[in-house]
Amino acid sequence: MKKENHVIAGKLKEAFAEWIDNGHNNFDDENTIILCIELTDGRLFSHGTMYEF
Repeated sequence: MKKENHVIAGKLKEAFAEWIDNGHNNFDDENTIILCIELTDGRLFSHGTMYEF
């Protein structure tokens, strides 16, 4: 991983420690991309209930 990404990667590892090292990413690869997506609207379905935001 590139040096400039070490701080944010550390924060992500701490926040998502339960699943972040499940094999779907490789923080050792300098080509790994950390992408930030800001949702503007959406729907969430949870246990038969729909939430809109």
